[in-house]
Amino acid sequence: MKVGTQGRIIMARDIPVGNGTLLVNFDEDYCLRDLYFPSIGKENQTDGHKSRFGVWVDGAFSWVSREWNISFEYVEESLVTRVTASNEKLGVALVCNDLVDYAESMYIKRLILRNQADREREFRIFFNQDFNILGSSAANTAYYDPDEKAIIHYKERRYFLVTGMRNSVQGIDQYATGIKEFHGMQGTWMDAEDGILSGNPIAQGSVDSTLSFTVKVPPMGAGKIEYWICAGKNYDDVRRLNKMILGHGLEHFTQRTDNYWKAWVNKERTEFPELPDPVEKMYKKSLLIMQTNIDKGGAIIAGTDSDISRIFTQDTYAYMWPRDSAVTAYALDRAGYQALPRRFFEFCYGIITQGKESLGGYFLHKYNPDGSLGSSWQPWVSDNHKILPIQEDSTALVLWALWRHFDRYRNVEFVISLFEHLIMRCGDFLASYLDDATGLPLPSYDLWEEKWGIHTYTVSAIYGGIKAAERFAEFFREGRRKRIYERAAARVKAALEKYLYSREHRRFLKTINPVKDGSFERDLTVDASTYAPFYFGVYEPDDERVVNTMHAIIDTLWVKTPIGGLARYENDTYNFNGKNAGRAPGNPWFVCTLWLAQWYVAKAKNLQELHEADRILEWAAKRALPSGIMAEQIDPVTGQPLSVMPLTWSHATYLSAVLEYMEKERRLKETEVAYAESRR
Repeated sequence: MKVGTQGRIIMARDIPVGNGTLLVNFDEDYCLRDLYFPSIGKENQTDGHKSRFGVWVDGAFSWVSREWNISFEYVEESLVTRVTASNEKLGVALVCNDLVDYAESMYIKRLILRNQADREREFRIFFNQDFNILGSSAANTAYYDPDEKAIIHYKERRYFLVTGMRNSVQGIDQYATGIKEFHGMQGTWMDAEDGILSGNPIAQGSVDSTLSFTVKVPPMGAGKIEYWICAGKNYDDVRRLNKMILGHGLEHFTQRTDNYWKAWVNKERTEFPELPDPVEKMYKKSLLIMQTNIDKGGAIIAGTDSDISRIFTQDTYAYMWPRDSAVTAYALDRAGYQALPRRFFEFCYGIITQGKESLGGYFLHKYNPDGSLGSSWQPWVSDNHKILPIQEDSTALVLWALWRHFDRYRNVEFVISLFEHLIMRCGDFLASYLDDATGLPLPSYDLWEEKWGIHTYTVSAIYGGIKAAERFAEFFREGRRKRIYERAAARVKAALEKYLYSREHRRFLKTINPVKDGSFERDLTVDASTYAPFYFGVYEPDDERVVNTMHAIIDTLWVKTPIGGLARYENDTYNFNGKNAGRAPGNPWFVCTLWLAQWYVAKAKNLQELHEADRILEWAAKRALPSGIMAEQIDPVTGQPLSVMPLTWSHATYLSAVLEYMEKERRLKETEVAYAESRR
């Protein structure tokens, strides 16, 4: 994390590696910053603290950091990293591969060290471990285990074994455990900077550890260091994993993990005949990066970058937001990955059958990866009156995505298990949570979690959710419910047009709020989310109301700097430095810009019109980091990523936009061929 020149905190997470149980994130200094285990998004075992590694040679020492020349990338089509780092002063270059084994809870780093001097030199490679097990520095223990030749950190039911080898020989050359962040003691990482560790064998409380490996490297030659962390719930777990590594060798786990991800990302043999090469590469990178934020229990996590807690009232994005997760499940379904969305819908079923959710048929704000209710700032009362602290689009979009899942796979046995308690319960809520007089959904929070009211995006999503419930009812021959949902959807559509489309302004409005005299207070802010009426099926993409709205979005929200992109809405101040406000109404967001691409795709009537979306897809690929990581938003002047990264929602929207493009391209080509044949 660093603070920008205008005081903005700029998060920087790159090259995450994970397997649904263990996730490792790195920062721009190539420090290990987040380690989630045994759930993605829950129990950050570092609590965001830096675990460094550095090099000592010829009496000089340097921690690897942005002061080095570092390049972050992945091995092509894989969740194995390829990071290069060089330090001219030390005369050393590193080539590193990081991975989490696809099946076991092992993090592995393989490091090739190149001696750039014309003489043999002794190098000492130091690795510091700064665990805060169970998210706290209290009551941790770190000790050297001579049986495993490893440092072990533990607390309660969490164990982490750390060891490695140099030039294929296992063992640690130096180690130290010690107290950190207490009475002025900074930790054993400071002890490393003179090239010698104390050898202290055990420490308790707020502790860290450092270990080192020594290699002699010939002139202009290379040495190999391998380092790993085994994660488990007890000593036997980590000991077993360590024995597996020593028995099979790291090459075995590296190769099988690389093979697995290459097979996984290419299983559908998707072809990209008309799209530029960077778009195809970004598509595959997005698939892989999204996977790192998905827990094996089904929760799709918005983001796991812990630095956001420094500005986000000591909280993070490491939750399952039903909206973000539903659109991610939809993208994965379109890409042909049935298992991940299925686990997500099962996860939602577990939520909706307990607590207040089971009584009302709605989803609340956000959830932890174990299904428990996440933290929230949305109150249950306003002006001494009870309100529902919901974003109603979240409930609607779970149904919307579930219908698209079923429509693709027709897995009747799976969906019937959800029909009564998830589909009908949520469908009944959506169809009944309407104002009797207007047919509008009752007020709730908007998708940005900022405004209370009745919003075009929310109303459109509700229409899509009710139509999904209607289709399920029709399929399962629930005639009475089908008619209820059909009538409710018609009321919502009519109300959207009557109350949220402004003929005066020739566009859909962001938000309206009822007032006591029966009228509505209107928010005239141009908001990118008003694209929603076409996307959720209320109107066709070429409907005059949609076209007018999209033109207003483009004219008002396109960032008029060389960076480009669409801002969320007029005068958006979130993480915005206020400069260039005349050219930038806010920071460009990936999701908002990609909504524009989705509209170009949806309205295209020929291939030439379809290609209007090309520049948006290329823009997104260009504005991602070289590794493929997409942030939430970017600086409108520098293009620097801002806020959480990677953001699952950004990658999911990119995936959907590309898949919708390819599907539309196929249909247009088929139409052209049919037309040509009819003219013969």
